[in-house]
Amino acid sequence: MCLGIPMQIIQINGKEAAAEAGGVKKSIRLDLLEGCKTGDYVLIHTGFAIEKLDEREALETLELIRQVYNAGVHQRFDSKKK
Repeated sequence: MCLGIPMQIIQINGKEAAAEAGGVKKSIRLDLLEGCKTGDYVLIHTGFAIEKLDEREALETLELIRQVYNAGVHQRFDSKKK
C-alpha cells in the first residue's frame, strides 16, 4: 500500500521545492509535474509531487487524516486505561 500526503508548496527553486502540511515542512521534488507554483497543493509520495490537487480536495483529505490520527491516539490511550 502506498500513502500520498497533500502538501502546499511554499517555495520553489527549479525542480526542488519546500512544502508544508500541518506545520510539517518537507523538501520535495517537482520532476514529475509541470507548471507548479507557490501556493499549489500537490500529493507527495516518497518525496515527489505526483499530482496537483485543488485546494478543497487537499484540505478535505488533510482533515480526514487528522481525524484518523486523533481516533488512533484516543484509542491507544483508552486501551492503556483498562
